[in-house]
Amino acid sequence: MEKQRTWVFENRPVIISTGTVGGPFEANGKLAADFDVLHGDLWVDEESYEKAHRKILEEASMRAIEKAELKKEDIEFFLAGDLINQITPTSFAARTLAMPYLGLFGACSTSMEGLALGSVLINSKLANYVMTAASSHNAAVEKQFRYPTEYGGQKPPTAQWTVTGAGAAVLAQEGDGPQVISATIGKVVDMGLTDPFNMGGAMAPAAVDTIIAHLTSLELDPSYYDLIVTGDLGSIGREIALDLLKKRGIPIIESQFQDCGLMIYKDNQPVYAGASGAGCSAAVGYGHLLNRMKKGELKRILLAATGALLSPLSFQQNESIPCIAHAVAIEYTP
Repeated sequence: MEKQRTWVFENRPVIISTGTVGGPFEANGKLAADFDVLHGDLWVDEESYEKAHRKILEEASMRAIEKAELKKEDIEFFLAGDLINQITPTSFAARTLAMPYLGLFGACSTSMEGLALGSVLINSKLANYVMTAASSHNAAVEKQFRYPTEYGGQKPPTAQWTVTGAGAAVLAQEGDGPQVISATIGKVVDMGLTDPFNMGGAMAPAAVDTIIAHLTSLELDPSYYDLIVTGDLGSIGREIALDLLKKRGIPIIESQFQDCGLMIYKDNQPVYAGASGAGCSAAVGYGHLLNRMKKGELKRILLAATGALLSPLSFQQNESIPCIAHAVAIEYTP
């Protein structure tokens, strides 16, 4: 059963270009240099935060297409999603982009869900060019899942800060760039947690389940990868995941196991337990991590994006938080 969860891409789809966009908080973070576009305010010259959310996804997508020296008409499928009700920012961006569109909802796991499914389309030769993307906007998402930022509601130390960011990648049959080697599809794991301010703790078991399934099905030691990166467990979830991996007998080195939510911001930024949001792993993965690969600093990474599949309604009904993680292995030798 575990092997059925892992796809090995014999034709090795190539990530030929990426586009990343961030907001003002990300512009002050550790990875500012890895963004293609950074905005000075959350409004992005739009009338609402939701419209700003749509706009940063459009910008990331167009930047990826331009860097690939392609036109919108060359993209055969657009796979993308976000966290807002009915993924409306993504659907409205797809309206602007006017490409064949498959909307995805995997919460913060959407980035790797899209990359895995896009790689299937390329690997099976159903398409020559596929674009996948994910995005989030701090003010829009916080307003939906917690409180409007203007409310000034206090958060506990376990809470995470939603990234204002978008990341897009263009996949192709051939070309120069990192290659997608395999992907492991997650199962929903629900440990009964109900606290929406402790997403990292809720998602950690799902991340561990997928990582172990990936290593087991491919008979790999964790040391095969230069980095195994989750997105986004934050400091709480990362510690739980490390503990669970060690209890399961997985010989992982702490420095090798990192998290996108702990990479994007500086230590003095008030982000509580770290970053989160569908745009976090997309921006960090398609920006910082792939840039490190292109510089020769990393050859093999496993990026396991995690998602909490709750809604405001399920929280109000005191439902527990179902979680999932999808992992994609990427390799590159300059």
